[in-house]
Amino acid sequence: MTTKFHSIRIAACVLATLIAAPVLAGSAAEGVSANEPFVRMAPPGMANTGAFMVLKNADSKDHKVVKAESTVAKATELHTHTNEGGVMKMRPVKDIEIKSKGEAVLKPGSLHVMLIGLKQDLKEGDNVAITLTFEDGSSKKVEAPVRKIQTEMKMEMKQ
Repeated sequence: MTTKFHSIRIAACVLATLIAAPVLAGSAAEGVSANEPFVRMAPPGMANTGAFMVLKNADSKDHKVVKAESTVAKATELHTHTNEGGVMKMRPVKDIEIKSKGEAVLKPGSLHVMLIGLKQDLKEGDNVAITLTFEDGSSKKVEAPVRKIQTEMKMEMKQ
């Protein structure tokens, strides 16, 4: 009976180690930080806007954001801008990669989180909760303040 009990204890220890290993290894959400997040304040009558931030990966392996969610919009998508024949177009992307020890910059005119079909008016200073989900299923909640962003228009002066 002692041998059988000893075998059960060893099996239990091995099982506990296998279950704990992923926890000890750390998740993508633990290795990636979201810095300087903000949501662009949508002009009156606009139902869509973007969220921007710098995602820094302190981990020793690459990670990917595979999904974003927010309760302030009917749909939340990962997007980028592309230049197609001289016309800038927004397109959804399946993920946003953050290289090991690197960063992914989400900024206007580039990668961003698209908030589509806003359910409420967003005012400057409001905070928008955005949940980022990573390739390993872990997630990180980001609080992004709403900012009024002025766009600069360049005008050519004729002399």
